[in-house]
Parts: sequence; structure tokens; C-alpha cells
Amino acid sequence: MWKIVLLLAVIPLQAMAAGDAVRGQRLFKPCASCHQIGPYATAAYGPQLNGIIGRKAGATADFKYSEAMKKSGIVWNEQSLAAFMRAPDEVVPGTKMRFWGVKDAQQIADLLAYLRSAH
Repeated sequence: MWKIVLLLAVIPLQAMAAGDAVRGQRLFKPCASCHQIGPYATAAYGPQLNGIIGRKAGATADFKYSEAMKKSGIVWNEQSLAAFMRAPDEVVPGTKMRFWGVKDAQQIADLLAYLRSAH
């Protein structure tokens, strides 16, 4: 859990507060090869992301999560999601998500804005 705190220190707080959902939707397109959002979203190669903010990690019934994710104890909020987007393997060592991460703080803020808008 201390790694999340360290990763959060790297992400500028002003970028976390702002974000453009339209840009975030465009940035989400590569994510859509594994994740779905929207009224008909279901688990695919990754879990569906409707209502991710406030949800316990590894909690949807329609996806087989790694043991690491189920045991992480994370409840997704903007800070934990930002840290995970930046470095998934550092936040949840042993995660099944094979993704190098997003390094640009504004892109993370835009993705978060899109996730917020897609409840």
C-alpha cells in the first residue's frame, strides 16, 4: 500500500482535479480491447468498468480476477486509479493486467474524467 502513496506523490494534484471526459473517451479506445463501459458492458479480457470509482478491487462477479487483485484491499478512488493507471504492477504486484501504464498526468486526468462520466 505504501507504493500507492509514493506513486500519488508523482502525480500533480492539479492534473488530478481537472480532466476532459471527451479526450478521456478517445484515450480509452486502446483500453476498450479489454475493458467495456456503458449500459451493456460486461467483462471481456478485463473487467467492465462501470461504477469503478468506489468499488472494491476484484469485486465484480463476471470476471476472474488474480488473487493479487482480490487480496489487494483497494477500494478504487481517483487517487488509487491514477496510481494503478501509472504503474499497475507496482500498485498490485501479480495483477493479470498486462499494461505498461500511462505516464502523462493529463492523460490520466482525462481518463478519470471519462470514467466518472460513464457511471
